[in-house]
Amino acid sequence: MLRIWIEAMRLRTLPVSLAGVLAGTAAGWQTPAPRLWPAVLCFVFALLSQIASNFANEYYDFKGGLDRAGRDGPRRGVTEGDISPRAMLAATLLTLGMACVVGCSLIMWGGWWLVAVGVLIAAGVLAYSAGPWPLSHHGMGEVAVLFFFGLIPVNFTYWLVSGMIPGAEVMMLSVAVGLMGANVLVVNNLRDRSDDAAVGKHTLAVMFGERFASALYLADGLVATALLWSWRPWWPLVYLAGHLLLSARVWRARGRKLNPLLGMTAVWMFATVLLLSLV
Repeated sequence: MLRIWIEAMRLRTLPVSLAGVLAGTAAGWQTPAPRLWPAVLCFVFALLSQIASNFANEYYDFKGGLDRAGRDGPRRGVTEGDISPRAMLAATLLTLGMACVVGCSLIMWGGWWLVAVGVLIAAGVLAYSAGPWPLSHHGMGEVAVLFFFGLIPVNFTYWLVSGMIPGAEVMMLSVAVGLMGANVLVVNNLRDRSDDAAVGKHTLAVMFGERFASALYLADGLVATALLWSWRPWWPLVYLAGHLLLSARVWRARGRKLNPLLGMTAVWMFATVLLLSLV
């Protein structure tokens, strides 16, 4: 049973949520008086929020009839009957609640207005797959990733760690991280294109086709490289080299063959941010 729940957490996606916090922490650590505990709490908050989002996605896709047994993607515990819908909903709300508690602890550094930010993030976790107009079902998934895994975690972590308002350099860093994260979803939606089209789920891959999705993957990485240049000149070329290799494979692979490339995209994103944080 534990293995089933670990699989439902979608461990391959967790580097995406942690990369934004790592980038914001690295940027904040270069300021005169960085603070450690806000960074630690931001990492925990990001991890819990990502897991809650993955649980919610599985639950609401099942409730909406958007999943089927034997899909090309990772095994869905609810769809396969391994986890009851009620248990998955409870796990979603419990994990989201834990994230909110951790988020509230950041108020001592950021002030009470952080409650509004927390509400926005919690709403985003649910709105991605639920509500009257789920973002992931209407071609807005990549945009949501750009905001919730790039702009928000990088800029707010930087602010909480440094106590300073992010400047243009940090803002460009946040967009770059968001674009790298969006590519994980691009691979996910490219893999699931046939399944999504069959149930009326309108991702960008469904709306504009496989070639568009593959080209978007390449373009996201190229723009991210250009934006990272202002942060660490020359070092982004390391990311670019790996991205081009992955792009070539994404262009050719389809279906289940994209599963390892999804994980590689997430890991390469995190490794790049880690490298640029250390040099």
